Amino acid sequence: MTTARPVGSSAGAIDLASTGPASWQSANQISRAEMLRHVIAARLTRLFHWEYWPSWVVYAPLFPWLIWLAIRYRGFTTFTAANPGIPLGGVAGESKFDILSKLPPDSIVQSVLIERGTLADRKARVLGAMSGGGGAVWSFPIILKPDVGERGAGVRLIRSASQIDDYLRDHHGPIVAQQFDPGPFEVGVFYVREPGQARGQIFSITDKRFSAVVGDGRSSVRTLIWRHPRFRAQAGVFLTRLGSAAERVPARGETVPLGTAGNHCQGTMFLDGKRLITPALSAAFDRIADHFHGFAFGRFDVRYADERELVVGRGFKIVELNGVLSESTNIYDPATGFWAAQRTLREQWRLAFAIGSANRCREAHVPTVRELVKAILAHMRRPDKDLRAD
Repeated sequence: MTTARPVGSSAGAIDLASTGPASWQSANQISRAEMLRHVIAARLTRLFHWEYWPSWVVYAPLFPWLIWLAIRYRGFTTFTAANPGIPLGGVAGESKFDILSKLPPDSIVQSVLIERGTLADRKARVLGAMSGGGGAVWSFPIILKPDVGERGAGVRLIRSASQIDDYLRDHHGPIVAQQFDPGPFEVGVFYVREPGQARGQIFSITDKRFSAVVGDGRSSVRTLIWRHPRFRAQAGVFLTRLGSAAERVPARGETVPLGTAGNHCQGTMFLDGKRLITPALSAAFDRIADHFHGFAFGRFDVRYADERELVVGRGFKIVELNGVLSESTNIYDPATGFWAAQRTLREQWRLAFAIGSANRCREAHVPTVRELVKAILAHMRRPDKDLRAD
């Protein structure tokens, strides 16, 4: 079994407003001079490590390749047909619950869709799901997240009924309530199947390492974050999430988790997990993909407890499935160079266009550029968008 892995990274920006004098005083043993050194070191880390760069910078060298693919496969939106069973292939606005419902029930974390309504009605539906209305009885904590989301935004670990109230007050659109899978490990399995093929392939696996600090009995969580050579690069993400809990001084040896959502933007470190790819695991995902007519390209986010079980295709649960805009997130392994990552992205997009082109020949719908842009803008403008996450 894999050992615990309390490390992580994120592409979240540093909130320099939180580094003012009042914060320095409450940050336990961090002097003004030391704080300045940490801020400078964090900025340099983000500058010289490409995993922290903005998406537009990472994708800029890819644009000529995407233009060539659009010409070769006769359309800028051809790639959206890679998943005919998902609206727009999974570019924007798709329902997480609808996608999960198309997968084998025994392979997914138990989930319930909570539609719009009054706070009381929605809370009653969450509690009804917990009491066994959707199958097994759930206990706290549970997961609540937007039914339409991105990059882990709005994913919260809910520990009490009062926290359900708080979440529902902030989120008025449809949400998904999920039984919390304790894992404690998570991977992103990027799966591809070309049309007409009996079997697909696991293109990559991302081994996710959740971030945590270990107390020394003297320093606050805030101090431990700023003194960590990686965590200080995404201190703003962690400190915003923790709020006043960042001032707590954990006991010596106490592990304090800094996040729950297995997303790079939310503070999770991504490593290349190619060692986990086996024929048995590939066969397991072939069986799962067979259950979802119209799916051929995307990333499964998977929780598991025992690596020995995972590699033989057992003992895991799917938390989420993302479509054509999924990334092969193993590229964010700190050991992966920028141009090696570009080669992976080029091959990923080539497959998306090739599969979409083949599906178009089978009468799959391909939206116009105007339709696609309209859907993306609507997704970006949704009123209850919440970037905070646990």
